[in-house]
Amino acid sequence: MAVQIKHYKITGRVQGVGFRYFTTKKAEALNLNGWVKNMTDGSVEVLLSGEEESIEEMLKHLREGPKSARVDKIIEISTTDKPEEFDGFTVRR
Repeated sequence: MAVQIKHYKITGRVQGVGFRYFTTKKAEALNLNGWVKNMTDGSVEVLLSGEEESIEEMLKHLREGPKSARVDKIIEISTTDKPEEFDGFTVRR
């Protein structure tokens, strides 16, 4: 199965609610690589690299978010990143 790479922008109440920690733990459990980052506009961006099924499962978790979050929208962003550029999952600042 081919490794995919997806980049998402998540809007709602997603900063200051443990969203990056939540995302990191779920991504690691699903064996995904990539990163999560708080953006200046209040959104969170996530780049995921891994198997299609794992990315789909991760999207389900991202739609829910941690208990104190409220996810309004998840927008897919086109990316020119390559899957092999990522080893593990990190929080970017």
